[in-house]
Amino acid sequence: MSSFKSFLRAGHGPTLFAAFLYFAFSCCIWVLNGAMAPFIGETFNLSPAQKGLMLSVPIIAGALMRFPLGVLAQYIGRKKATLVEMGLIAVAMLFGFFMVHSFNDLLAMGVLLGIAGASFGVALSLGSGWFPPQHKGLAMGLVGAGNVGTAVSVLVAPPLAQWLGWQSVYGIAAVAILVPMIVMIVYAKEPPDVDSHASFREHIACLFEKDGWVFSLIYGVTFGGFIGLTTFLPSYYYDQFGVSKVQAGQLTMLAAFMGAAVRVIGGWISDRWGGVNTLTLVLLVVAVGLVLVGFSSGSLAITTLLLIVCFAALGAGNGALFQLVPLRWPATTAVAGSMIGEIGALGGGLVPNAMGLSKQYLGSYTWGFVFFAVLSLVMLGVMRVMQIRWTRTWAEKGGRARASAHAAAPAHAPKRAPKARSA
Repeated sequence: MSSFKSFLRAGHGPTLFAAFLYFAFSCCIWVLNGAMAPFIGETFNLSPAQKGLMLSVPIIAGALMRFPLGVLAQYIGRKKATLVEMGLIAVAMLFGFFMVHSFNDLLAMGVLLGIAGASFGVALSLGSGWFPPQHKGLAMGLVGAGNVGTAVSVLVAPPLAQWLGWQSVYGIAAVAILVPMIVMIVYAKEPPDVDSHASFREHIACLFEKDGWVFSLIYGVTFGGFIGLTTFLPSYYYDQFGVSKVQAGQLTMLAAFMGAAVRVIGGWISDRWGGVNTLTLVLLVVAVGLVLVGFSSGSLAITTLLLIVCFAALGAGNGALFQLVPLRWPATTAVAGSMIGEIGALGGGLVPNAMGLSKQYLGSYTWGFVFFAVLSLVMLGVMRVMQIRWTRTWAEKGGRARASAHAAAPAHAPKRAPKARSA
């Protein structure tokens, strides 16, 4: 407890909490269509492939919106960017409540749900911006635990949809987003960790570096797997095991909650053991776990237990990777995080589509799980090759932070020191 108090004193606790709440609400709204998929699929009589497309649109849209929001935040400030985004989310929810009457409307609503999915990089950068490098892994893990919003969504949305109708849930979300907006306005303070003199080219330097793309592809497995499976599992449980729509959400919640909770532990462990070491174990567990899930589709209990293990590994992997991001890009974490989050989240869009196509054309969901397991092993190999250079330039062995903030930056990073701003 005393070490945690020391951690909070090293940064700004109210901003950390505001960023967590903002990200949690955003995650909750982002996966609403997945949480209500059994109801929506019944209303529009969707095929497995149509359902996969419907579930993938919010993920892809959210991914594509992350980088523009990160760039905006780099210039107007992260706090202001979050308020702009939450205002747009409220408008999007009103569209869902009043205007969704066909499958095409549903796809348009999926694009609007993507606004909520854009929150990731800005939330993590805002929450961790006040903390020194040796604590950024834990700070980002705590904000990233806002992924628990996905568990809340799959737990709460189905009963509300059954009680009030699934479109009414959008209206409730439009009102609920006011809570994190008020908290953000009252408690959050803009961190000083931005180089205000850097050019646009320097801000987006991560786009032109191998490390940025490697991080993005790894995140496509860890976070892409997390968000894609969370969105898909209510439909999987409902179709594969014949449970009720509400029970499908409850079973999904068990796995999603584990993934969100363990993200904090993943960041904390990575601060001590190293992000590279943590990700190595994570990717192995994910690969083995998903193959076993694919071939245990006859048992609800075994499938659920394996998915909980897989989600725990995915959550730890998310925390581990974002322990590395501020070490690699210390002055442009918001943009780098948003770019990595954008490309990484696109991996989540593969999951519902792969599962729907596997079911419709191969007669089973098994090969969708196997496909994603193979991707995990491929990214493990890529990371193990790249980490040789990482530990020579900007990180200690295993991916730990170096002794000083200056040592954390690569030799070719901008040399200007961040200009502190009063908060």
